Amino acid sequence: MNFSPKRKTSNIILLISAFVIVSLILWNTNSFFKKFKEEERLKMEIWATAQLELVQSSVDQELGNLTLKVLGNNTSTPMILLNEKGSYKTHNIPEDKISDSVYIHKKIAQFKNENEPILIIQDGELLETLYYGNSEVLNKLKYYPLALLLIIFLFGTVIFFFFRTNKASEQNKLWAGMAKETAHQIGTPLTSLLGWNELLKTENINQEVTKEIGKDIDRLQTITERFSKIGSIPELHEHNIVAETEKAYEYLKKRSSRLVHFSFSSNVDNVPVLLNPPLYNWSIENLVKNGIDAMRGKGNIAIQIEKKGNFVHISVSDTGHGIAKSEWQNIFSPGVTSKKRGWGLGLSLVKRIVEEYHKGKIKVFSSSKEGTIMQISLRAIEK
Repeated sequence: MNFSPKRKTSNIILLISAFVIVSLILWNTNSFFKKFKEEERLKMEIWATAQLELVQSSVDQELGNLTLKVLGNNTSTPMILLNEKGSYKTHNIPEDKISDSVYIHKKIAQFKNENEPILIIQDGELLETLYYGNSEVLNKLKYYPLALLLIIFLFGTVIFFFFRTNKASEQNKLWAGMAKETAHQIGTPLTSLLGWNELLKTENINQEVTKEIGKDIDRLQTITERFSKIGSIPELHEHNIVAETEKAYEYLKKRSSRLVHFSFSSNVDNVPVLLNPPLYNWSIENLVKNGIDAMRGKGNIAIQIEKKGNFVHISVSDTGHGIAKSEWQNIFSPGVTSKKRGWGLGLSLVKRIVEEYHKGKIKVFSSSKEGTIMQISLRAIEK
């Protein structure tokens, strides 16, 4: 599905707008972080000044209320005050870690990395060094941009998958609508052909001619029935998967080139499976025709049925040019084809018929230059 130029332009504008908004939020958050860090630095410098006043005061000197309030007001920023003798005091450090010198030295290295230490100097002499880390609020603010980006990424992912699912749903409705309309359009001339064939039977002509015409009319009715079932939930009934597969095999064998050699084998005679025969046979025909196209009309086609446990596996192999391993999953997507005149709907329809309607599995079992094996797996009815 291609987007119009107008829609493409709108998407580009929306993408640029989102990028600009996110950039502004991140820039504003970064600016706020820096400002908050500067204010915290100023608060620590004031605390260091109050500490110097405390060091300078004599024992009997009474300190002002402002100094005491500044020294006791910091309850969030972790600090380590190290004097020239190597002894230290801590603030806002877990009590059980205060006596752990290894922990304290690790914290000093961490604080030194986070913020430049503040030197407390008196008359040119270094008395103490204040090491401080980021407060809890600052640490949370530091990770805010990452959390914001994660939220935006998750939101974008949800939007992407929503539009992708919506697009796939629109495509499915389009293909289903086309299939039903095709069935409707074929129905009118098909009814007329039935009438003309009955009229021919009453004339003095070779009955083999009307018999073959009848077979082709039956074939058109089968095709019409298949197309009419696309997009709706088909009815499944118990059928012998071996007999139904062999029926599709015989039909294709009679109508294919003599340069294509067919073979059919099964390790069981009867495996009951819930099936919709017209749709299942359509799947087998699509796989066989794809194999014939891959062989360019000359080679070997083999259909093999094997029951293992509760499942029956139907393998369709050819001696064509093979499929690149990177394309094993893509070949089931609508519109993917290696043919010059293909719509790329055959394997997509097969996947839908097998997996959505019959709750089975289809996969590329193997593929190389010697050929490809496609495998359908369906659950057998145990009796």
